[in-house]
Amino acid sequence: MLKLVLPKGSLERATFEIFEAADLKLFRGSERDYHGNIEDPRILSVSILRPQEIPTYVEDGFFDIGVTGEDWIAETGADVVKVTALEYSKQTDLPVKIVVAVPEAAGITTAEQIKPDSRISTELPNLTKAYFERLGIPVKVFLSYGATEAKVPDIVDAIVDLTETGSTLRRHGMRIIDVIMESRTHLIANNNTYQDPAKRQAIDELKILLRGAIDARGRVLVKLNVAKENLDAVVDLLPAMRAPTVSQLSQSDYFAVETIVAKNEINLLIPQLKSAGASDIVELPVSKIVP
Repeated sequence: MLKLVLPKGSLERATFEIFEAADLKLFRGSERDYHGNIEDPRILSVSILRPQEIPTYVEDGFFDIGVTGEDWIAETGADVVKVTALEYSKQTDLPVKIVVAVPEAAGITTAEQIKPDSRISTELPNLTKAYFERLGIPVKVFLSYGATEAKVPDIVDAIVDLTETGSTLRRHGMRIIDVIMESRTHLIANNNTYQDPAKRQAIDELKILLRGAIDARGRVLVKLNVAKENLDAVVDLLPAMRAPTVSQLSQSDYFAVETIVAKNEINLLIPQLKSAGASDIVELPVSKIVP
């Protein structure tokens, strides 16, 4: 039913992992194949292309839905439906930042200090031109095909680049002086496709699966038993999306309690629960959370 396009390159591995966690595993002949298959009746075909191209191809109807960065939607100016943000990137779950960076030795601390006719290297020329036009600073923008930070100061005076943590720029002696925008990965759709009731339903169902997989990342299910006299103390320790599920065990003054908690909190939480009177504590992985 739906023609899907997924990003190749830096987002490729993280995207495939999210789709697999959503039970939408991609099958292809080799890692170099540009086409694959997802065994789901809602997905007719899958292609793997550069994320820079995906917004335009989805806008023009070559694909019904796709996954790409918000930065590339803005850069291309593509008229597409942003179905949902997908909170992951190539290294972390943080949004990617599009930043203006200069050499530390330049002594520049704000973008307004960049001199007219400065040379700017970037993979995002349209966003860069619009940014400096807003500042009223005429600059010369050079399209970069990678390793943008390596071009200063010998070739260009400053760069506009994508970064998650800024560590690579700092290692190359660069200083970030402004953030143009933050970018999340997005599931996008063609406008005409999204107006089709049957295809809209299919897209919404896929969104539920993807969001469920993303929301489950870094969370676990905790189940335990506790005596009635210790129930309040144990429940007070438990974080929950709404409230812990509590049910009385048959013919007993014990209760079963379960809830979802952050994985990075569990090592501290389990000893506290034990001290408060919990027993039979079980930690289970969570594959999807659908509110």
